Amino acid sequence: MKKNNSQLILNGSLLKALFTLAIPIVLNSFIQTMYNLTDSYWLGKLGEANQAAITMVSPIQNIIVSFGTGITVAGAVLIAQYIGANEINEAKKMATHILVCALAFAIICSALCFISTPFIVEWLGGASEVKKLGITYLRIVVLDIPFLFMINIYIAINQAQGNTLKPMLVNLSGVIINMILDPLLMFGFNLGISGAALATLFSKVPCAIIAAIALFNKNNFIKISLKGFRFEKSKVKSIISVGLPTAIGGSTMQFGFLLMSKNVVKYGTVATAAYGIGNRVNGLISLPSNAMGSAVGTIVAQNIGANQYERAEKAYKLSRNISVMFLFIGGLILSNLKVSAAIVSIFSDNPEVVSFAADFLMVMAICSWTNGVHNSTNGLFNGSGHTMITMVIDASRMWVFRFLTLYICENIFHMYLSSIWYSVVVSNAISALILWILYKTGIWKKRVIKIDKQSEKNA
Repeated sequence: MKKNNSQLILNGSLLKALFTLAIPIVLNSFIQTMYNLTDSYWLGKLGEANQAAITMVSPIQNIIVSFGTGITVAGAVLIAQYIGANEINEAKKMATHILVCALAFAIICSALCFISTPFIVEWLGGASEVKKLGITYLRIVVLDIPFLFMINIYIAINQAQGNTLKPMLVNLSGVIINMILDPLLMFGFNLGISGAALATLFSKVPCAIIAAIALFNKNNFIKISLKGFRFEKSKVKSIISVGLPTAIGGSTMQFGFLLMSKNVVKYGTVATAAYGIGNRVNGLISLPSNAMGSAVGTIVAQNIGANQYERAEKAYKLSRNISVMFLFIGGLILSNLKVSAAIVSIFSDNPEVVSFAADFLMVMAICSWTNGVHNSTNGLFNGSGHTMITMVIDASRMWVFRFLTLYICENIFHMYLSSIWYSVVVSNAISALILWILYKTGIWKKRVIKIDKQSEKNA
């Protein structure tokens, strides 16, 4: 199936290729999102303090995950370009390098974060009850980082081959376990927020074991083998040159989200809970667009590996147009107050929280189509190996455009809590525009990843 998918990516219908990759990615992303949504739903039953705690500390975990994801994104791009160039042995070696580098990073970061959790949460601020709950939740959740990375490596290696279905099924089993364990541990065993964190941890373990077994399966097209493994300078250099910018950009942006959460905290527990709910619902809306960006990244990478630049660009345009149309129509629907309020009320029965979250969702929804441009163009630059460009744009989106807009709205226009909402949509729109302008320059066509032809060594 993976070989057939590669042929579809390189020679078949681009529309079929996009949807073959994107639909499982959408479902997989939805499944992953369900971990947090399930926690949010049940924590909402415990009160606003629990909602605020998870909103406050989630960016900490996301910073670490985003940095490590940079390594796996680099791996997916590098593996896909090797496959496109028909350098299968080199693709296998690269997959092994990605596994070793990512897991080493995950174990170290998990340990350091566990130790420093009290100091991190103290720095974040918030009410004393929220701090206490945040420490409890974060200290347990960071233990799942090595397991999460194993799953992400499995996803990246399969996605590079054009196989997005099996990773979806692995994650589906995890979310089912999480949905069962959440109410059981939180209410059945009266563990509260600790139960939510433990449910997330326990649900990742079996998925990581399945992923590890699958990756080392000798029958895989791209299999992992540690036998005789040694670091190759060229492979490590490629991972650093392509992965480090993505890692820095992603983690820097997540650190910006952390500071945004810190800005929201000053408006109180209700506002913090509303911000968290609005972000999660908006994340669900953006799933198809994100999936299109990931799918086009794989298609672009394989086609550039095969020197098919015109086909790569055609795939990008198709992805962008579909994403923009979907988000524009969805945004019109969600910009209706009754619709937004009905959706956010699923996660809270506090009228104030619902009101704030619905306002946030309405503002984001009407401008969400710009994410379609951003995600697809991001996929184009990542797939072509120009991750330095995406790093600069991601960092600027948060640290320049978002905080500058926030400052202007708060201090000049005195928009108070609405300043948060508008800073999000304005920064997203500006970064999407800049990415589109850079695409028009054709800079993405400049070759970044050098692949030496070694066809005679291939299996």
